[in-house]
Amino acid sequence: QVQLGESGGGLVQAGGSLRLSCAASGGTFSSYAMGWFRQAPGKEREFVAAISWNGGRTYYADSMKGRFTISRDNAKNTVYLQMNSLTPEDTAVYYCAATKTPVNSDTRYRRNYDYWGQGTQVTVSS
Repeated sequence: QVQLGESGGGLVQAGGSLRLSCAASGGTFSSYAMGWFRQAPGKEREFVAAISWNGGRTYYADSMKGRFTISRDNAKNTVYLQMNSLTPEDTAVYYCAATKTPVNSDTRYRRNYDYWGQGTQVTVSS
């Protein structure tokens, strides 16, 4: 059983940056690919980015490319999401998740993830 805990959310002005962290415990972190999703009020949870078990492969939703960067530190059992050039449309609860699925186009789908964190709120003001 893997437990995931997100942190780093908060209130930021449009154009600003935030770095989210997700700490894992209770399992072999390096055996999982990790993903970030987000859910805005009244909307479906959507895929943001994913990273392979060793960080060698990443995958992004098209709308996040160039602004968001996913990374991981297996020594710290932590995955990160660096978010730049934030807009009010990025306002959402951000979730990290763990999967055994290799990082490819299937990584976008929530059904492929085994463990989820509780989420951290990101609010971008205009």
